[in-house]
Amino acid sequence: MEISAKTRLFTVIGDPVAHSLSPAMHNAAFRALGLDAVYVALRVPPVPPEALRAVLAMQAATGGAGNVTVPHKEAVEGFVARKTDVCARVGACNTFWTEDGALVGDNTDVFGVATALERLGAAKRGERWLVIGTGGSARATAVTAADRGATLFVRSRDGARAKAFATWAKGIGVATSVADGPVEVDVAINATPLGLAGHDPLPVDLNHIPGVQRALDLVYAPGETRWVHALRERGIAAADGREMLVQQGAAAFERFFPGTAAPTEVMRAAVVRALRS
Repeated sequence: MEISAKTRLFTVIGDPVAHSLSPAMHNAAFRALGLDAVYVALRVPPVPPEALRAVLAMQAATGGAGNVTVPHKEAVEGFVARKTDVCARVGACNTFWTEDGALVGDNTDVFGVATALERLGAAKRGERWLVIGTGGSARATAVTAADRGATLFVRSRDGARAKAFATWAKGIGVATSVADGPVEVDVAINATPLGLAGHDPLPVDLNHIPGVQRALDLVYAPGETRWVHALRERGIAAADGREMLVQQGAAAFERFFPGTAAPTEVMRAAVVRALRS
């Protein structure tokens, strides 16, 4: 890949962000289609908050585009000048681009979560879901639950955040309760960063989700996460976040290049290669 003065720059903004496979995935797509573009990761710490605002202002001023990961999705949703209906509904932004000098925000995580769950055989009407976490990815999960007619339980280490999340989720039309202890569910989704580091505790004790049949870990890691392995040892169908990454990334690619179909198989292969290295 040769970078010139005409090369279009894309970024993923987050902290931590060094683990992100979005650069590998999108750069593979650019090469496959012969696009003069490059995608890089940009670490933007949450403190001071002025740092994120400065980066976003730079993006708007230079015609930037890209993605957003933890912990900035909710903050970016409040910054963009315009947003899609789904972005406003989620209250979090994971994809942005520039139109007429202003940032436009979208949320492709909803599509990514829904597709990953479908590939697991989940996302059927009437299911009971547990989401672990209350951030942007959890919000996308709640919107998916509302669209699929699921009942939602939320678990968080911060009880106040769990209650606030439940109130918000009810407001978008999904029956939601806070899960303080064991809860019988059909599907469990980890929407926290737990699992990025090998020594992280499991997102939830498997004894606290009796009856669970399927689980999706939105974290991805080489060899898959400890939680995925623990679930499979119990005979539970489980997957890590690689398919969600690919699906939301393909949807984002098509926002960046309207009218161009994302090379999804190329993007998936790049993620698989990176997780094997």
